[in-house]
Amino acid sequence: MGDMTNSDFYSKNQRNESSHGGEFGCTMEELRSLMELRGTEAVVKIKETYGDTEAICRRLKTSPVEGLPGTAPDLEKRKQIFGQNFIPPKKPKTFLQLVWEALQDVTLIILEIAAIISLGLSFYHPPGESNEGCATAQGGAEDEGEAEAGWIEGAAILLSVICVVLVTAFNDWSKEKQFRGLQSRIEQEQKFTVVRAGQVVQIPVAEIVVGDIAQIKYGDLLPADGLFIQGNDLKIDESSLTGESDQVRKSVDKDPMLLSGTHVMEGSGRMVVTAVGVNSQTGIIFTLLGAGGEEEEKKDKKGKMQDGNVDSSQSKAKQQDGAAAMEMQPLKSAEGGDADDKKKANMHKKEKSVLQGKLTKLAVQIGKAGLVMSAITVIILVLYFTVDTFVVNKKPWLPECTPVYVQYFVKFFIIGVTVLVVAVPEGLPLAVTISLAYSVKKMMKDNNLVRHLDACETMGNATAICSDKTGTLTTNRMTVVQAYVGDVHYKEIPDPSSINAKTMELLVNAIAINSAYTTKILPPEKEGALPRQVGNKTECGLLGFVLDLKQDYEPVRSQMPEEKLYKVYTFNSVRKSMSTVIKMPDESFRMYSKGASEIVLKKCCKILSGAGEPRVFRPRDRDEMVKKVIEPMACDGLRTICVAYRDFPSSPEPDWDNENDILNDLTCICVVGIEDPVRPEVPEAIRKCQRAGITVRMVTGDNINTARAIAIKCGIIHPGEDFLCLEGKEFNRRIRNEKGEIEQERIDKIWPKLRVLARSSPTDKHTLVKGIIDSTHTEQRQVVAVTGDGTNDGPALKKADVGFAMGIAGTDVAKEASDIILTDDNFSSIVKAVMWGRNVYDSISKFLQFQLTVNVVAVIVAFTGACITQDSPLKAVQMLWVNLIMDTFASLALATEPPTETLLLRKPYGRNKPLISRTMMKNILGHAVYQLTLIFTLLFVGEKMFQIDSGRNAPLHSPPSEHYTIIFNTFVMMQLFNEINARKIHGERNVFDGIFRNPIFCTIVLGTFAIQIVIVQFGGKPFSCSPLQLDQWMWCIFIGLGELVWGQVIATIPTSRLKFLKEAGRLTQKEEIPEEELNEDVEEIDHAERELRRGQILWFRGLNRIQTQIEVVNTFKSGASFQGALRRQSSVTSQSQDVANLSSPSRVSLSNALSSPTSLPPAAAGHPRREGVP
Repeated sequence: MGDMTNSDFYSKNQRNESSHGGEFGCTMEELRSLMELRGTEAVVKIKETYGDTEAICRRLKTSPVEGLPGTAPDLEKRKQIFGQNFIPPKKPKTFLQLVWEALQDVTLIILEIAAIISLGLSFYHPPGESNEGCATAQGGAEDEGEAEAGWIEGAAILLSVICVVLVTAFNDWSKEKQFRGLQSRIEQEQKFTVVRAGQVVQIPVAEIVVGDIAQIKYGDLLPADGLFIQGNDLKIDESSLTGESDQVRKSVDKDPMLLSGTHVMEGSGRMVVTAVGVNSQTGIIFTLLGAGGEEEEKKDKKGKMQDGNVDSSQSKAKQQDGAAAMEMQPLKSAEGGDADDKKKANMHKKEKSVLQGKLTKLAVQIGKAGLVMSAITVIILVLYFTVDTFVVNKKPWLPECTPVYVQYFVKFFIIGVTVLVVAVPEGLPLAVTISLAYSVKKMMKDNNLVRHLDACETMGNATAICSDKTGTLTTNRMTVVQAYVGDVHYKEIPDPSSINAKTMELLVNAIAINSAYTTKILPPEKEGALPRQVGNKTECGLLGFVLDLKQDYEPVRSQMPEEKLYKVYTFNSVRKSMSTVIKMPDESFRMYSKGASEIVLKKCCKILSGAGEPRVFRPRDRDEMVKKVIEPMACDGLRTICVAYRDFPSSPEPDWDNENDILNDLTCICVVGIEDPVRPEVPEAIRKCQRAGITVRMVTGDNINTARAIAIKCGIIHPGEDFLCLEGKEFNRRIRNEKGEIEQERIDKIWPKLRVLARSSPTDKHTLVKGIIDSTHTEQRQVVAVTGDGTNDGPALKKADVGFAMGIAGTDVAKEASDIILTDDNFSSIVKAVMWGRNVYDSISKFLQFQLTVNVVAVIVAFTGACITQDSPLKAVQMLWVNLIMDTFASLALATEPPTETLLLRKPYGRNKPLISRTMMKNILGHAVYQLTLIFTLLFVGEKMFQIDSGRNAPLHSPPSEHYTIIFNTFVMMQLFNEINARKIHGERNVFDGIFRNPIFCTIVLGTFAIQIVIVQFGGKPFSCSPLQLDQWMWCIFIGLGELVWGQVIATIPTSRLKFLKEAGRLTQKEEIPEEELNEDVEEIDHAERELRRGQILWFRGLNRIQTQIEVVNTFKSGASFQGALRRQSSVTSQSQDVANLSSPSRVSLSNALSSPTSLPPAAAGHPRREGVP
């Protein structure tokens, strides 16, 4: 959509405005300039120009209470005049652009050049052609027709290059399309609450228009700019726009400006929308960035695709959904970065995922080996030819013979390139992409909506999960099951008649008024179902208690509507309580409070007795109550909430901002125990995790006894084990030194045994996650997954390797910070994610095992064949076909294997486990031996076995021989059957296990077989094939079947005996981050410059890649030079790391993270059981 469109957008709106200006009392321009003011300036401007916010509402023809009438023509008109609430997305790359990108591949370029040279030479008939003197040692008979066909080989190479390019481009294109589909799905689910015609309705963010009255509450991401009309205690984190990390308090008379893309951190209220889409503050910034800037496109032609998520920052998915811009703004951590961070957080987590790191390393190693081999092949061929022609046969070099010789040299060059092409596994990136894309698609069915592709694979390596309790492990359906009212502890809901009438009235008022008015209990949707709980679940539990006492909260609320509430102290993670002040009929004030019982009871100095009269409540009464009431409730796994109140005189009016004095001297009305039952499938899911070597830890804001009781129910802790349950305070005491600084060594003492962290603040959660990730306590670096639903979980979700947000209960902020959204809020879906992640890893390994066998064989055959017979038995075009079936089709077939439960029976692989294990190495070499033996047998004695002409030493353009066709055919058959062997990588015997569950695999194997028949029988000259007889076919297939038998033989050899086998693709510690990405983090650069930078980086990366491949390194196995380069890098890492750490938690801390290993020490069973509650 480019800059053009955005300016069109404006000019169109400008034109509309001039014509419609009069319909509303203010134009879009005026409102836009108003929204650019801040704080007092804005208040003054509103006063001068409009009078007050009410007046603005009148001009916009909306009512602060009733909202817009919501009629279609009115909404349409508003959209026309003030614009729609969406930001035009960046155009996706066209298919041709993707084709062009695919053509940039180095090996393909070399092939294209070779093919073009070959084509050119075949059309060039020099005069000396007929000169017998030129013909070399192999100069056999060559008839005219064959000379004509010289161009076919070049053309065929070009054709196969085109095939490879189209496949790659198509794959990228579909990946991009899927990604956009995913984006738009996330966006369509984004709804916002507005008031229309007096009804509170939820509408898609894109439908919001200027003049709408929007209800905003804790955890919202504001979808448009607006003015604050009414509300309480509203605090906003504006760091995403201003870079100031302090929360800004909003009020009608001091600072009523609410800006899109900012986060509501506390409180609630209503606003009138004044600017949407491209005219909102975020929209203006996006327009400046050129949500589709043409200039940028030139700079970052490359590189958009490599990073799906950078893409997302601009590819605001489908046009109709403008939620996009808001949606994709990265979450700012509590400490907020500056506006520049916007791009940064959207760059992927800096650390390369385990798999990427290993693959990059492996690909480079293979590439080097391939280069060495192909260079040697070419040199040997050229030397052999020159020595043979000019030295042995003593032929003079005649000028008219030059073209003929050049043609030979080109042929040798093509053979060399072919060796290289076969050696380089360009199917690897393809396999990874297909495998991830396939998994992501399937994971949708398992309730995992993956936002970042690599999160899916990282999850397979997870060693720890830090889970929330409420809503993830439990059902999040709160019900009051015990109560302590009027000196009596009721074990079930008390009979309403047994409670004093005064107490009852206070209780009902305290619960009805002191809770968000958006929280309600609605009648069930179906007969016999449970009533629906809407809003905050704890409050729903309390309202449900009121209904169970045969009382009703609605009349109380309608008598005291939200506008009349005098002051509200909303719940936040510091207060852990919520209070509401109302004005009584006699002008005095009453404040109702509710919150975590041990916190509220500390502030109570009276308690209502059985007669409904307040009596003194001393600290020792409180201790007794904690012992007799609260702890027993908590040990049943109940969450305890205390409800209290306090009366204030009308004069002097208390100083409401002095919270410490206000929230004190309370009178306790009752303490209730709220049960949130454990989800039935959770204990089983946690058992699976533990069996799979993943430690589950529970991090909750609840009381420690409640938390411990639930942890036992879930199976997170088993009685008799040596584990710790800590409270946030105690945890902080243990991990900080005298100066109050956090020390990694202290965290290392705690986390391996820590299972439950109770009464924890969001910072504790972040500290714990960071502590585990940075730990060097175990020999593997821990990979941590975190689940969260609240706004306050943002930093921890961002810090974790994989962040899971709750799709139903989660706030926008949490979803924004997460990698995967659990659409059913269920812990057991996490287990599915682990299964899929491990499956991705295994799929890649299967593909590698298959691919490398083919590579080893093809390279050796081409190499030795060329050296002994001056002509590779496998021709360039045949090699490319083999490459195509191996790479593209095999990656499809092997990457789409569905996961099985058995994947959960092993420990995570971790960072140091090589990609190619000993078993796989045994399989690769074992099968290579079988294939090479047979191919060389066929090459040297094949003609005798089949009684056919030998294909060796054929002249330059001789017709294809049956001999070489049989070799080619056998080679392909062996690959086909070996593909079935490759389905198992852990040395299992039954390779057919579950093969019919994977229809793609069967289709591809059969399809390849069919195409092979066509190529051999009808391929003719281009494929250098001559048709075979039925018996010859039978032999080829028989030799292929031998692969399966041989696979069984290999499986019998114990791997433990083969100590000499090297593993490959291991990640050593400091190896994970390319230098450029680090430097990029060190300096802050503005957006345009970063775009430019990205272009350069990709260019350099490309150059580096070519250089690394060109450095002919003999140390194929040790990869020494590579490590040297990385040593240089790791020094950079350690310098930048501390800087990065302090600035904001959304940066991934580097060198600690890298050098740290994982996998827990075995639980110290010898220790006596120890509970960490001092």
